[in-house]
Amino acid sequence: MQMTSNESALKIAEYLLQIKAIKLQPNKPFTWASGWKSPIYCDNRKTLSFPAIRTFIRQEFVDTIIREFGKPDLIAGVATGGIAQGALVAHEMGLPFAYVRSEAKVHGLSNMIEGVVESGQSVVVIEDLVSTGGSSIKAVEALRKEGCKVSGMAAIFSYGFKIAAENFKKASCDLATLCDYETLIEQAVKSNYVSEKDLKSLKEWRENPDKWGQK
Repeated sequence: MQMTSNESALKIAEYLLQIKAIKLQPNKPFTWASGWKSPIYCDNRKTLSFPAIRTFIRQEFVDTIIREFGKPDLIAGVATGGIAQGALVAHEMGLPFAYVRSEAKVHGLSNMIEGVVESGQSVVVIEDLVSTGGSSIKAVEALRKEGCKVSGMAAIFSYGFKIAAENFKKASCDLATLCDYETLIEQAVKSNYVSEKDLKSLKEWRENPDKWGQK
């Protein structure tokens, strides 16, 4: 039976919590590289170690891409988390694949994009995780610089920060996610992964992530 988008998003949330690709610890916050205190930590690379989960996510990517953007000429992954996911999707769709580095190489050909990319190609970009959207948009801009038409970006998970929405709007890039913060929290409550008290803290963090947890 075909799942609805919300059902599949809840299923992905269940998987991410089950394999601890996403950890929720409101009482023992993580510290991100940005310095932000956070009750959530996400490492979607873990999904690659579980064949059934990896395959489910790949198929959800394919279905989402076709539904939201149509079939592109090329799939491009964002280094590093989007490389393996993007390659799986490109293989399933029978499409060429390339990936975008966070910075151009400092040696050799100084490439920022690895693989064959041609001007005029339509591209869907694959990310594993979207936080503020900064690195994602950088990849989109690199592809546009090469003359590609970026149809949009698809990601496994997004925190849904306002700044990310603003960044994608500014860059005129549509974002489609397989799962998001609200769905994750819905599933976490449903499976008794978090308490009502935790829920309040998790919602507060999403509203003001840069100020949350400060004494």
